[in-house]
Amino acid sequence: MDIIQYSEEHRIFRESLRKYLEREVIPNVEEWEEAGIVPRSAWKGMGEQGFLCMQVPEEYGGVGADFLYSVIVTEELCRTNHTGLAASLHSDIVVPYILAFGAEAQKKKYLPGCVSGDIITAIAMTEPNTGSDLAAIRTTAFEDGDSFIINGQKTFISNGINCDLVIVAARDPSQSNPHAAVDLFLVEAGTPGFEKGRRIKKVGWHSQDTAELYFTDCRIPRTNRLGEKGTGFLNLMLKLQQERLVCAIGAVGAAEYIMEITTQYCKQRSAFGRPLSKFQHTQFELVEMMTEVRLGRTFLDKLIVEHMEGKNIVVDVSMAKYWTTDMACRVADRGLQLFGGYGYCEEYPIARAWRDTRVMRIFAGTNEIMKGVAARFLGL
Repeated sequence: MDIIQYSEEHRIFRESLRKYLEREVIPNVEEWEEAGIVPRSAWKGMGEQGFLCMQVPEEYGGVGADFLYSVIVTEELCRTNHTGLAASLHSDIVVPYILAFGAEAQKKKYLPGCVSGDIITAIAMTEPNTGSDLAAIRTTAFEDGDSFIINGQKTFISNGINCDLVIVAARDPSQSNPHAAVDLFLVEAGTPGFEKGRRIKKVGWHSQDTAELYFTDCRIPRTNRLGEKGTGFLNLMLKLQQERLVCAIGAVGAAEYIMEITTQYCKQRSAFGRPLSKFQHTQFELVEMMTEVRLGRTFLDKLIVEHMEGKNIVVDVSMAKYWTTDMACRVADRGLQLFGGYGYCEEYPIARAWRDTRVMRIFAGTNEIMKGVAARFLGL
């Protein structure tokens, strides 16, 4: 029996999404990769079709669907072999902060646009000198009457160029407790003092508009703080379980796509008068890779079910994030090797897949951090 029980509605949704991506996204991927950014019209199209923020309730413009719809979107986007249209980041990592911690006025103001694709979101935590250690951030937020004034710099921000709304982590410089000093703030694009820097050129993820963000005496209303004073660090921790689960879903989805294209290539490509798939070495390689992918899928599906049941699975999700992303990199590397010289050519999809999997071991907390988190909770 399958661990996840998908309904007929889920199946129909997946088929509809796959057809949409094959028609409207995949034909444009090469152009987007070359441009280094996905046009806003692509986000708007996803929103119009109901493929963004499905978990948002109806009163805020959504449909209130279950988390499996988010799983399906992440998996199907993996099959497009590009990362620029980061719908999972928007729908399942950033927007849930607004849904969980936002005031009613904030939800009514922003969530409908997030669902429709008119508002593209980003989250700004990482700084030039601060990565996984969130308590050490230097960006400050001073209280000034009915406003907050934000100063600081963020880097490696996905959707950084396209974003209309950014959740910014900043600290109160008057607070000595580094954890209680952190708050989250909603900053709209176009706010004086908020500037988007250069688009960062990366080894992979070429169509993802990763950027630096600058805040210089950026004044926002007091009502733009997200959550109660001093709860920013705790709220970030509360949402990291889903963020890291989404990373694992993407890793397994990428590995499954790589297995599909590699197996197909080995069946079609011949050497010494027979397909590569008929050589024992190739067979052993493919079987070993498939075994790892299926192990990852089984572990992942179990965690998806437990997450939907509301269980605290921080340890297991930390383990899954590090293992599945490591696994995806191993599968990508072995897949490229089976493609041979063609695998190193841009015209073959394995080249991009190989490049794009590597960063999975770094973002959302490095895999070394994941092991440390698991060790701490296990009392080691």
